[in-house]
Amino acid sequence: MNKKTLKFWRIFLLLALCCATVFSACKNNNDSTKGKVDEIVERGTLLVGTTGDYRPLTFRESDGTYWGFGIEMAQEIAGDLGVETTFVQTSWPTLTDDVLAEPQIFDFAIGGITITDARLEIMLMSEGYLANGKTILCRASDADCFHSLADIDKPEVRVMVNPGGLNEKFANENLTHAIIIIHEKNEEIPSLVAAGEADVMITEITEAPYYVQTDTLLAAPLLNEPFTHGEIGVLMQKGQEDLLQVVNNKIQKMKADGSLRRLHEKYGLVYAY
Repeated sequence: MNKKTLKFWRIFLLLALCCATVFSACKNNNDSTKGKVDEIVERGTLLVGTTGDYRPLTFRESDGTYWGFGIEMAQEIAGDLGVETTFVQTSWPTLTDDVLAEPQIFDFAIGGITITDARLEIMLMSEGYLANGKTILCRASDADCFHSLADIDKPEVRVMVNPGGLNEKFANENLTHAIIIIHEKNEEIPSLVAAGEADVMITEITEAPYYVQTDTLLAAPLLNEPFTHGEIGVLMQKGQEDLLQVVNNKIQKMKADGSLRRLHEKYGLVYAY
């Protein structure tokens, strides 16, 4: 091979290498700009984490079907994206870890998740779509015994909460004299209170009315005087701002067109917007 031919092949190989490098850089750049919403649309289904133990916001029946206020909200969001909805069960103790898991288990979590500063430090949360606050369930026969937090925080009062969530946190921070009983399944606690296994359940103003309406043995004497005030939103990983915008746009639209109010009314919830 003469020098002229060798020089030609060197230049050819150098150009080929440069083209390959540019192509690879462009491909990586396109991948990096691909958003969460694009991923969901390409997949064809929105993966939604939910505990399925919090009537009437999210509940999983024995056959695996889900229903509730939060479930319908998720389906509304999926509808705007033109995709199906797949529900993935999570739990209150593992909620944060499940949201932050890599690879991701689901795209966002919904169903009774209160917006808190602690969550906002490490995750994204949508604007509120449901007002919330801590209250109690007790037996209807004991309703006159509980007029304040002080009435609950007594050594003879047995308070039952589910583990890992804000109910347990509230009980531990505010009830230093009462007996706190941890019960694994949140949906079983109301019936246990009705049966006398505990005296009080720490719950939310979103959950308590459902059980009062469905079980005459139960009462929520402080429903109109919640111990805390907050809002419920959609929880997701940081870096998914495009999905957060889709969710917030949907919430704003539902507030504006009256469909959010109608959903509140369907589930017997107080509309605060």
